Amino acid sequence: MQSMTFLSLMTYPQIDPVFLQIGPVALRWYGLAYVAGILCGWLYGRSLVGNGKLWPGGVSPITKSDIDDFIFWITIGIVAGGRIGHILFYDFARIVADPFSALRVWEGGMSFHGGLIGVTIAMLLFARSRKLPIFSLVDVVAASVPFGLFFGRIANFINSELWGAPSNVPWAMVFPNGGPLPRHPSQLYEAALEGILIFIILRIMTHSFHALGRPRLVSGTFILLYGCARIFVEFFRMPDIQLGYLLGTDWLTMGMVLSVPMVLIGLWAILTAKPAAMTA
Repeated sequence: MQSMTFLSLMTYPQIDPVFLQIGPVALRWYGLAYVAGILCGWLYGRSLVGNGKLWPGGVSPITKSDIDDFIFWITIGIVAGGRIGHILFYDFARIVADPFSALRVWEGGMSFHGGLIGVTIAMLLFARSRKLPIFSLVDVVAASVPFGLFFGRIANFINSELWGAPSNVPWAMVFPNGGPLPRHPSQLYEAALEGILIFIILRIMTHSFHALGRPRLVSGTFILLYGCARIFVEFFRMPDIQLGYLLGTDWLTMGMVLSVPMVLIGLWAILTAKPAAMTA
């Protein structure tokens, strides 16, 4: 059997993960990605709730002040949920061996699925404290999340982490810590699908089809699309080295397993979404 010839036609851009060094303090692109994602999501969320044309009756049940106050809650949910999720889903054994490594967030190691759980808890608690309609808040947050996903995947690319399987596609790259073989730049696939494509679809839904008038529709679409995009990209992305492929297969990954419930929940939310006037 003839072996595949690997040829990298794209050069991996050598970008220093540290974008600014001030004495002993190193500011990293990874941290900046989180700041940019939260900032853009906050501004976009404010624009959604401030645009009466997008809401039934011309008035959003959520105010800009609510979005301002929610920033603290969602930041805690993202960081705590993302880190705890990574530990539980992907890296439990290493953290048990070196507990203090759990605090080194700047080194990477954040789980989207864990962050989603953390953000969901934050939304439930915040909506209850403010007596806000929970699904309207969830829809606004879901429409704003693609910003964070886009910047986060770009940071993964800069960090040369979560790279793809070996490939001979013309855009394959040799990553600094990924061995000598060219690989799929799967981080860029995810940035394009999870960030750009999902944002465009949700933007069309909210601004052209008044989807915010049907609580759960926007968030259900986001969850469904993310689950499908993540499952698709997992076929091109290498599994976490500490886990490998699951159940003795050469294709099933933890990312796929965690995304299947998202697809089911997204379908449920879409199919049960009703116009706001019909909701209790």
